[in-house]
Amino acid sequence: MFQAYGFGYEEYSNKLSKLLEVEQKREEDYQKSLQIVNNVDRNHHP
Repeated sequence: MFQAYGFGYEEYSNKLSKLLEVEQKREEDYQKSLQIVNNVDRNHHP
């Protein structure tokens, strides 16, 4: 947790702002991965 977000699990679980920050980053990463998968599918399945 600390390496990925710069704070530990205790701070994550005790502060709503940190929890929201992590969840927003996870959602952004998820959306980026969906775009990558869609691009790969489009390029390999004409």
